[in-house]
Amino acid sequence: MRMPRFSSKTATTLLLAQTVCLLLFVVYQPGPSSPAETGSKRVHVLVLSSWRSGSSFLGQLFSQHPDVFYLMEPAWHVWTTLWRGSATALHMAVRDLVRSVFLCDMDVFDAYMPQNRNLSAFFKWEVSRALCSPPACSAFPRGAISKENACRTLCTRQPFSLAQEACRSYSHVVLKEVRFFNLKVLYPLLRDPVLNLRIVHLVRDPRAVLRSREAAAQLLALDSGIVLGTHGKWVEADPHLHLMREVCRSHVRIAEAATLKPPPFLRGRYRLVRFEDLAREPLAEIRALYAFTGLSLTPQLETWIRNITHGSGIGKAFEAFQTSSRNAHNVSQAWRHALPFTKIRHVQKVCASALQLLGYRPVYSEDEQHDLTVDLVLPRGPKHFSWASSDSENSGP
Repeated sequence: MRMPRFSSKTATTLLLAQTVCLLLFVVYQPGPSSPAETGSKRVHVLVLSSWRSGSSFLGQLFSQHPDVFYLMEPAWHVWTTLWRGSATALHMAVRDLVRSVFLCDMDVFDAYMPQNRNLSAFFKWEVSRALCSPPACSAFPRGAISKENACRTLCTRQPFSLAQEACRSYSHVVLKEVRFFNLKVLYPLLRDPVLNLRIVHLVRDPRAVLRSREAAAQLLALDSGIVLGTHGKWVEADPHLHLMREVCRSHVRIAEAATLKPPPFLRGRYRLVRFEDLAREPLAEIRALYAFTGLSLTPQLETWIRNITHGSGIGKAFEAFQTSSRNAHNVSQAWRHALPFTKIRHVQKVCASALQLLGYRPVYSEDEQHDLTVDLVLPRGPKHFSWASSDSENSGP
């Protein structure tokens, strides 16, 4: 068969056209990290808190949302690997890991995990509904409320690579962290237009934090040592409340940086939440948080939230890091029955600035401590914080 002959000019023209078509094909292919089926810009949310402040509970309010990929404390892997460092020295490593996870780059964990690993290599991975739902695992439909025990049974051996695939399929990525003690270290992330980052700063009455920390002191010993800069020595007992002083100082630093002459890029990207307000009016508070982060409250989530916050009791010791059905308001008031007044006076002195700034009223006697008709949570107002408003919530950086 005789092939047609082309002039060199015609051949050059055809080759150029083919090259242009190929370039256009490559350029307009959708990137692998685009939120699936949304076409919109992914929202990243960092829940910033400290240990025993109700952050696991708040994390679950995000985790169970069908549009959210959630991980609990990914920086745990940094601290347990570099455990001889101090909290300040590890800030940059933690920030870099958080940024990579927000971008769904799970290769960042190569430095902190074994080479051969499954989904279960993540710290507290079973509390993430996204890791128990397709495409990570099929234990629960994507819109269902997940259960930790069932997820642990069915999804433990799922390949680690599925976490990255799952992350890229959601419109929102939410991380809960307790290992940042300064907001300024996060400024590069807040300036980054790719991240579209929101900060939810959860605080709790320091007296309640102290009572809860004492109940879980052994479990927190490694972290306490890193906060106090002991170069690897675990700290379980803290009679002089050095750790509570650092926790309270960090909350004051973060809140003041966000509300006293904040930089322009922080406008509309920070919201402070008190655990006590969340315990008293969970549905109203979570609606406001969802609006702040671009989420909607579904009927199924509303029912689940109502059930989980109106249980009985305040939780058992073995449930220290679990989210179970409890009476949220009673949980927030438990310290008033359990903490000796001498310790209350001590923590009030150590955390005086935090109490004043965050809106918690001191008590001056045992009678006042035990009188539950005396409300110790002051109304929120402009003297305490520039609370995120409907105008600022929708404004850009």
